[in-house]
Formats: sequence, structure tokens, C-alpha cells
Amino acid sequence: MTEDSRSQFLSLHLLETLVAVLPVRDENGQPKSLVYGGVERHMITSQARRRAERVHARNRANAGVGALKGRSMGVRTREWALLAGRHLVSRHNWSEDEAVATARAILEASGLKFGDPSKKTVANLTKVLVFAPADAGVRIAEHIVEHADELKKWRDSYLLAQAREAAAKKARRGTKKGADTPPEEEDGCPESAPSAGLLPFPKMTRDAVLLAIAPRDAVDIALYGRFLAEIADSPNVDGAVQSGHAFTVHEAEQIDDFYAAADDAKLDRKRNALSFLDAADDAGAGMTGYQSLISGTFYRHAVLDRVQLRTNLRAAGMTEDEAKETAGHAEKEFVNAFVEAFPEAKKNSTASTGSLPALVLAFEGERPYNYAAAFQLPVDETPEDAGGEGPAGAAATRRLLRHHAFVSRRREDLRTARVLTYDPRIDDLLGEPDLSASVTVVDKAEDLTP
Repeated sequence: MTEDSRSQFLSLHLLETLVAVLPVRDENGQPKSLVYGGVERHMITSQARRRAERVHARNRANAGVGALKGRSMGVRTREWALLAGRHLVSRHNWSEDEAVATARAILEASGLKFGDPSKKTVANLTKVLVFAPADAGVRIAEHIVEHADELKKWRDSYLLAQAREAAAKKARRGTKKGADTPPEEEDGCPESAPSAGLLPFPKMTRDAVLLAIAPRDAVDIALYGRFLAEIADSPNVDGAVQSGHAFTVHEAEQIDDFYAAADDAKLDRKRNALSFLDAADDAGAGMTGYQSLISGTFYRHAVLDRVQLRTNLRAAGMTEDEAKETAGHAEKEFVNAFVEAFPEAKKNSTASTGSLPALVLAFEGERPYNYAAAFQLPVDETPEDAGGEGPAGAAATRRLLRHHAFVSRRREDLRTARVLTYDPRIDDLLGEPDLSASVTVVDKAEDLTP
């Protein structure tokens, strides 16, 4: 099958069973949930899933592994001024204070807003996360070095104007509180001196910043998109990937796990105590508390818009052939990340990242297809001989594949449906004629897409 003969949308559906995990939490540290089909379900948000998949693909590419090895990827951070400053320090021997101040001033003059200068923790961080190619900081730093003399003079004027504005603002606040005298001049300069925002900013430098943070050929930006409202003329990208929130196919079940953490030093003293009175002084746990954990079988869904992906890559400057080839590689890596990646919250205490899906269903169509409706009625895990559906993994597999077969008979655009399982019990189910009739079973994630 050629690239041009494939359908526009690749729909992915996945079932996975998780036990005693907490991959995402709300502001109170509790599991996230939603109400669907009249009952509460556990939820893993699409934001958590997308970041896990994006970082998984980026790490593989940077390590020279997978279909996107060696490709340019993006980084989403507030630290672009710090990254540019570090390059100036390590490669061009600038002082740290001068390097960061210069990079911050240039980015701020380009339109990005920064944190409160009086607070060291946020002073050099942009107020919003900026998703840009990984080498954006290096590019900005190299432009600064190339035009160092001119930009240092501009920076000094810019910082001086900022300081005057801050002093004038402080003086005005004092006047409002009852001061009788007007704001005094500072450094012999009247209040009417040009503000930092009105100082001429070299156009070549602003263009260099916009080019550095532009999506360019970063494949993950083409996949997941980018929105940057602070700089109106910096191109935004409509993502080619749509992701749904994962939810349990059955009613939510949550436990509040009580834990007691031992204090090693206290236990050592107790172990070596010469009398029971000394030992009693060191009794008890070092720390106790509760953590909420969830278990269940989750359904999740994502869609790749192949046309949008190629459009984004063409907009980045690729030729039609380059965009087609890169889109094919990006699709394979996206499918791999959808199957393999997992949010890393509590990964060490729950081993959640070791989970493998019970079933993955992939097929093409002329529009996206979401099969969440298959689980509107929650799975009843009561044993089948007692009138229930049995274990949720097998029951959800039957529902999903029967739902797909039903829809396929009514939608002529659905084709090339493939399924992958890592569960031997599910593999046995796939041998049943009514479940396997509309799908092809594959053994590897890369075989889910042609």
C-alpha cells in the first residue's frame, strides 16, 4: 500500500490493566475521575499521556533508536534564557550574570513575558512554557555572540530603562499612599525618559529569535502542535495528534494505602540498645501517612491526522518527498509511543511503567472513530456463571472488537484493522471467529501501521 492510497486518519484504541498505581493526580493528590454511564470511573488525562508519548519518542530519537533517530525534536520549557546563557558561559566564556541577563532581555524584547525580577526562582523563567526546537537556546546564544558589541550596548540601555520604570512605579505607589513630593529623578534622568518597551530593538535580532523558536523541522511539534499567544507573529501549529482521556471500563475502585516509613538511625539505636527503656525511646515509625492508589482496566484512544502531519512538515520547509518520508517515520514512532509510553508519576513505588497493553486496535478511516461508547455500560466483573461478564480485560476485548465489527459493516471507509496483544488469555480470545473476522492479528507494534 502506498502513502497516497492510505486513509487520512489512523485511529488507535487500547485496553490496559493497571494495579495499585497513581499515574496522575489532582491538586489534592487524589486520583482523577469522571462520571460516565451513571458511575464514577478513574481517569488518566490526555495531557499526561501526550507528554509521556512525546518524551518517549524524543528520548529514543536522541539516543539514535527508532524510526526518528537523528531527527530534530522539540523541548517544552520556561528556561530558554537560562539555556542560552549556559551556552554563552560554557562555549564563549561569558560571565553567568551577563549571559543570562542578555538572553533574558532579548527574549523579553521579542515578546515573551518573564517572572518577577525580584524573585530569583522565577526571574529568568518565561511565564509560559515555550515548545521550541531543542537547539533554540544555542541558536539564540550564537546570534548574541555574532553581534555581541551592538547587543551589549542595547542590553545596557534596556536594563537601565527597566530600572527607571521600576523606580518610577515605586515612587507613584508612594505618592498614592500620601506622599506630597513628586517622584525624584534618578541618575539625572527625568521620568519622561524612553521606556524599555519603546527602545529600538534590532530587527535582525528579533528575526533571529523568531527563527530559533519557530517549529522548523522538529517532528514532535509537527505531531503534537504548539500554541504561543505571547508573540503574535510566531507561527502556531495545529497538532496532527488527537488524544482522549483514558478511563476505566468499569466502576472506579480506589484504596487509601496507609504507609509507615522507617527511620534507619532510630532503628539502629533500638537494635543496639542495652536496656528495654532505651529501646522504648526509639519505638515507632519515622513517618506515616496515606496515599491513594487505583486499579482497573482502562480504555484509551488517539488519532493521527496524516494530512495535517504532512502539512505541518511542509510548512517547516520540507519538500513534498521529504515530508512524506518523515511523516511515515513519525507515524511509526507515534504508534510505538502510544503502545510503550506511560506517565511516570509514582513509577518507583508502583512499577507502573512496566505495564503492557492487553489489546491494541489500529485501523484507517476517512474520519476519526472513538469507541468510548462501547463502555458506556460499565463492565460487570461478576463471574459469567453468576450472570456477569467476568474479568474486565477479556470482557472489554469482546466489547471493543464486536463494536468495531458492527461499525465496520456500516462504514465503508474503515480498513486495514490490526490488533496486537501482550496477554495470552486475550490471544486465545482472538481465535474466536466473531472477534477475528474483521481484524488481522500482528506480533509487533510497528506492524500496527502499514
